[in-house]
Amino acid sequence: MEMKLQTQLEKTACQIRIHAVEAVHAAKSGHPGGSLSIADILACLYFNKMRLDPKNPKWEDRDRFVLSKGHCAPAVYAALALKGYFPVEELLKLRQPGAMLQGHPDMKGTPGIDMSTGSLGQGFSAACGMAAAGKAAEKDYRVYSILGDGETQEGQIWEAAMFAANYKLDNLCAIVDCNGLQIDGNVAYSNSPASLQEKFTSFGFAVEMIDAHDLDAIMQALDTAEQTKGKPTAIIAKSIKGKGVSFMENNGAWHGAAPNDEQFKQAMEELHAVLNKLEVE
Repeated sequence: MEMKLQTQLEKTACQIRIHAVEAVHAAKSGHPGGSLSIADILACLYFNKMRLDPKNPKWEDRDRFVLSKGHCAPAVYAALALKGYFPVEELLKLRQPGAMLQGHPDMKGTPGIDMSTGSLGQGFSAACGMAAAGKAAEKDYRVYSILGDGETQEGQIWEAAMFAANYKLDNLCAIVDCNGLQIDGNVAYSNSPASLQEKFTSFGFAVEMIDAHDLDAIMQALDTAEQTKGKPTAIIAKSIKGKGVSFMENNGAWHGAAPNDEQFKQAMEELHAVLNKLEVE
């Protein structure tokens, strides 16, 4: 990847993290851990890969995105605001009564949201339906969906995967955020999905294994998915829950908790230090 583009995407990912933490702190509730682990993937999708038009959110030929793990909406909201779908100031109204941005994505209330999600397992099914519709209508848009590794414990994920492979939905790309932690603790201890690579392969997917925080690897995997024909793609992305904030990293307590004022100050200092360094570079 060109160095200038990589630096810009790194800055954008850092800004997504900053705004996600700001939103959760302002709301005094939310899910920062998983929001931070997908920031690099979102930066690559929204700012380099997906075909979008913030001035026309319902553009028929746009690429679609479904956050199947809907509780990590703060990161997607941050990406949408930075992309220009709505003012960044809206992020500080997260979860407030009557506000545009609620705890889970709402396609009727938020521009740029393609599917309302929250009940784990269901978002990926909707993404499969979108991809099938695109095929039926002979459209060339692509559909991307981020799942949680804990979410793959849901049987509906595998019903959807079977459907996607059966209908050869090569316009579909599932990205599994494997941060190893869920609300009940360690995913492996709760109900281990074991080898996701083997599972998705056996279901008929092309599979890519990557570091979820390596921007070059993310872009290469997304490019490979776009070039793959005859089958859907699953990108298994090994990530760090709470990535970018030292006391949140690999700490399951931050699955669904808001930082207090002191913790928020420390998080902002750490994230802005990274952003300042990138801006100098």
